[in-house]
Amino acid sequence: MAGVSAAAALEARQRDPRAAAALGRSALRAARAAGDAEEASVAERAIGLSLRELHDFDGALRHLRRSVRLAEDAGSARLAALARMSLAFVLSNTGRHAGALRAINAALPHLRGADAGSGRMQRGLVLHYLCRYDEALREYNAAIEAVRRSGDRLVEARALNNRGLLRAYTGGLRAADEDFDRAAALYRELGQELAVADVRWNAGISASRAGDVPRALTMFAEAEREYRRLAVPRPALLVNRLELLVSVPLLEEARAVADRALAELGKGLVLARSEALFYRARVALLEGDLDLALRTAASAREGFRRERRAVWEVGARHLELRAAYLGGERSRSLCAALARVAARLHALGRPMAALEARVDAALVARDVGDRRRALAELTVAGAARRGGPAAHRVQGWYAEALRRDLVGNARGARSALRRGLRLLDEYRVSLGAAELRALSGAQGGALALEGLRSAVASGHAGRVLGWAESWRAGALRMTPARPPEDSGLADALAELRAVTADLEAALAAGRPAAALRRRQVRGEQRVRELTRRTSGGGAVDRVPAVRDLAWALGDAALVEYVDFEGALLAVVVAGGRAGLHRLGAVAEAVREIRLLRFALHRLVTLPGHVDRSGARAGAEHAAAALDRRLLAPLRRRVEGRALVLAPTGALGGLPWSALPGCRDRPVTVVPSATVWLRAASSSPVARGRAVLAAGPRLPAAPTEIDAVAPFASDASTLVGPAATVDAVAAAMDGARLAHVAAHGSFRADNPLFSALELADGPLTVYDLERLRTPPARVVLSACDSGRSAVRPGDELMGFTAALLGLGTRTLIAPVVPVPAEATTPLVVEVHRRLGRGDPPAVALAGAREAHVDGGDAAFAAGVGFLCFGA
Repeated sequence: MAGVSAAAALEARQRDPRAAAALGRSALRAARAAGDAEEASVAERAIGLSLRELHDFDGALRHLRRSVRLAEDAGSARLAALARMSLAFVLSNTGRHAGALRAINAALPHLRGADAGSGRMQRGLVLHYLCRYDEALREYNAAIEAVRRSGDRLVEARALNNRGLLRAYTGGLRAADEDFDRAAALYRELGQELAVADVRWNAGISASRAGDVPRALTMFAEAEREYRRLAVPRPALLVNRLELLVSVPLLEEARAVADRALAELGKGLVLARSEALFYRARVALLEGDLDLALRTAASAREGFRRERRAVWEVGARHLELRAAYLGGERSRSLCAALARVAARLHALGRPMAALEARVDAALVARDVGDRRRALAELTVAGAARRGGPAAHRVQGWYAEALRRDLVGNARGARSALRRGLRLLDEYRVSLGAAELRALSGAQGGALALEGLRSAVASGHAGRVLGWAESWRAGALRMTPARPPEDSGLADALAELRAVTADLEAALAAGRPAAALRRRQVRGEQRVRELTRRTSGGGAVDRVPAVRDLAWALGDAALVEYVDFEGALLAVVVAGGRAGLHRLGAVAEAVREIRLLRFALHRLVTLPGHVDRSGARAGAEHAAAALDRRLLAPLRRRVEGRALVLAPTGALGGLPWSALPGCRDRPVTVVPSATVWLRAASSSPVARGRAVLAAGPRLPAAPTEIDAVAPFASDASTLVGPAATVDAVAAAMDGARLAHVAAHGSFRADNPLFSALELADGPLTVYDLERLRTPPARVVLSACDSGRSAVRPGDELMGFTAALLGLGTRTLIAPVVPVPAEATTPLVVEVHRRLGRGDPPAVALAGAREAHVDGGDAAFAAGVGFLCFGA
């Protein structure tokens, strides 16, 4: 019976490692009592391998070394060899590859049949860790052939899983998926649940390498849920998710995962810790924190050097060199170092990293005057445009554009840049989820900047506008994709609302809330995971020509603000032609916007008995300074015209209505000229129902709804307990008009969880994305509900982006906190004017003028609201 228990413990370690360890200890006690050294050796091995699954590496090594000694004492060369194989596995996990290879080489002569196959597989795994991929593949192939002859399905499944992962990293993606499918089937037949989860995770790595971001995220999420169910820690697997998050890039999430990985990995998982440092350095590089990037990349490189992992060490060296380049270093020595790194990465089988390093080397060579080297590097890099994942081809087109520009083919260079951006748009459309589409736009930054640089140098306003539009708010130019009805998203959102309500109640009552906060975080992650599964497809709106914009504008003027390398430019389209204007430093405008927002916030939040004259004066001063910077230089072109403003991301959150030049005219704010033209070209909805909804804990909200109702015919009114998220969303679907008066919250950390508070919890951007037909006009009487988070490419995330992206024609909402008492008269006047046929921007301007003398609160409310869209 003791022998059966030891074998059972060994077999169960990938199904339930805790139970397997307990079973192994029981078998060990029985073997010791019986004086059975061979059985004791098997039990010690089972315990050691179970502890390895639970990441107790020190304990695993102790038990495995005992297993070797016991087998040798018993005179069993076979059992000693098997124990050495397991010992090698754990040694390699902890970065001691030389010791692992010695143990394997000592074991292999004593193994036959299936045991020899298992040994070859283990040797392949160590070589795999060392990035000796060709040797590792030969060992895996030999192992699979050997165990198939012997009929050992468990070892076959392990070898297939390992070989699939190797193929995923070396480009054999289709073959990798075939290996994973076969391994998963074998593991299921054997009842190895934990191993099935491991295969699912590895399949996620393969999908990530293929550029299939939604599938990769789905596979990772499913595997992680299985690990949680089995209560088996897998902190090392956070590293694989990091690689994917950085590639999109989902930078906020990647930063959080990297920091979590570094905190959880500890000292045992040295391989994964070095990789986590590597990706943390990449995140810092993408966020512009060059000092942190340098320090972290150096730490990662030192770790890889100790672990003898050449591929990773060279990759970390590239991060250090790239940080130096981005920090302004230009020298022939830096160029030579980058070229060496690029050649080494290519030789070691890392084509994308090699491509990035080669382009960096070319840019440095160009800047130091080494034209020959620059052309040579760009010629090789440009070949990547012909095949491979989309990210490779986009980078290849960028390299080709640089090459053409270097040989004087400016027209060809612009063509190559456009090809790269079109390819990126095709890839982004395939992602489906609005969040992934928006954040993946960062990959086009270098191409768009190169095109913009050429356009600015030409001084041609139409070209500057075209290149600014080619990258600006690209996700909003795409046909929206909605999550499938059966995705489970509705249930996840409902559960998140319930947890959020419980959390707020606990906080209000002073009860402990840590557990509820953890549930809220997990709930938000689940919503993100489900949304990211949305299938992609659809079209991308083309960038309009100046003549198309001019025709649609009529007597109005479009002003598109452009951030060009820290300088603020404005392209004005008015009277049938475009003009380019330079407005000074972006940083100065950003400082003045902060001052204006701060002063308006004080006007709203100061107690009633406190003198507000200082805050009012501060707001007027900042508004006048911004007017002089942003509008006064354009006055000759825009005087007397209604304005359509397309601000760059640095100007996000600016309450434009506060500027003296905007107060007496209709102003519409849009993410881009392309988005405005689409909204302006859509048909206004003259008929249909309206929905008016009031949220809780806002005494003025029901009063506001009652006051608006006479101007909104055929309206559904939802107040009190009736104003639930599902009821309000259902009423909004296809409505001609939706008005929501509620508390609003803007989430800078995750703007898609920005919310309007309703009877049963928050209505988030994720809820809006589930609408089949968005309301044609929306008025949100809720603090900050018009604010958006801005990501690279001036991609907006929040209520404004969600509604305009889905097809809402016009949104009226505040971009600052607004006082409820002063807001109601303003929005009622807006509805009165809309009811008589005024266009939304005209209605808002008229309502603001009608309440201009209402005091400080009325002033703050009036200038806080903006009209978005058309």
